[in-house]
Amino acid sequence: MTTQKLKAGIVGGTGMVGQRFVQLLDNHPWFEVTAIAASAGSAGKTYEEAVRGRWKLVDPIPDAVKSIVVQDASNVEEVAAGVDFVFCAVDMKKQEIQALEEAYARTGTPVISNNSAHRWTPDVPMVIPEVNPGHLDVIAAQRKRLGTETGFIAVKPNCSIQSYVPMLHALQEFGPTQVVATTYQAISGAGKGFADWPEMVDNVIPYIGGEEEKSEQEPLRIWGDIVNNEIVKASAPHITTQCIRVPVTDGHLAAVFVSFANKPTKEQIIARWQQYSGRPQELGLPSAPQQFITYFEEDNRPQTKVDRDIERGMGITAGRLREDSLYDYKFVGLSHNTVRGAAGGAVLIAELLKAEGYIQAKAK
Repeated sequence: MTTQKLKAGIVGGTGMVGQRFVQLLDNHPWFEVTAIAASAGSAGKTYEEAVRGRWKLVDPIPDAVKSIVVQDASNVEEVAAGVDFVFCAVDMKKQEIQALEEAYARTGTPVISNNSAHRWTPDVPMVIPEVNPGHLDVIAAQRKRLGTETGFIAVKPNCSIQSYVPMLHALQEFGPTQVVATTYQAISGAGKGFADWPEMVDNVIPYIGGEEEKSEQEPLRIWGDIVNNEIVKASAPHITTQCIRVPVTDGHLAAVFVSFANKPTKEQIIARWQQYSGRPQELGLPSAPQQFITYFEEDNRPQTKVDRDIERGMGITAGRLREDSLYDYKFVGLSHNTVRGAAGGAVLIAELLKAEGYIQAKAK
């Protein structure tokens, strides 16, 4: 589909999610990393120097980016000049992130954000590409507000909701009414490993700041409608959650209870999961999993360590579906939090945006 690769920048490229972007974009068929930006402390160093001693992934730093000189992320015009679009994964205060991302967008540079800062901005689409690609339609209104013909911001939702929202979405025809979800979240969700978070070894922490509100409200925005050029969240189902940090490197697992307006059979549920596909599968996007939702019949699956890497970490897995005595059904879901839930999900959004004509090479 593409002859010349689009130039991608990574703003916040030295952190854990930024490193995952670097890894996933290595040899990408459509995109090439041409700029990496981070804090002033990293600026001026080669990428290899900037992440020395804090590279968190198992795979080594890709050769293609080792010698890229890291730029100061606050030098927006300078960074934007060398790219067609940027991924953003910075560790800053919400208002600072909002201002930074809008500054990049106003230069005519599309921003695909891994941050939460703009998830509730009314004209910014928050997208799981297989679930709500139609929300990209709001970009036209956002561009008008920002005063740009080509720039915009699109965001990825919270990493943990991807372990249960796709399964619920595939069952929308049955009208989910009430959902209880408990997520067991890996430490990489906090941008850490065991070496720098020894308190997590042999431990469970039953609290993750702000996570439960995100887990309960963000699915409703994903299922919302565009009204008067703004995304208005859905009113149902009612969702309540608990979010727990567990001693796992990668992978968020969810234990879910759900009731329906029109209760399906177990066979109908599994069939809907196995058959479900979305726009990324239709378009054959490079990062799209061939099988979006995989259901395991075994009682002890999905398992975080065993199943998080299914479909290169971009697939969603489910298991243990059974009827419940209080709700209609209960099941377990799993997603890879730093691939599907973070950098990989953002790369898939970028691929969708390119395929749909929202991201193009900048005029010379």
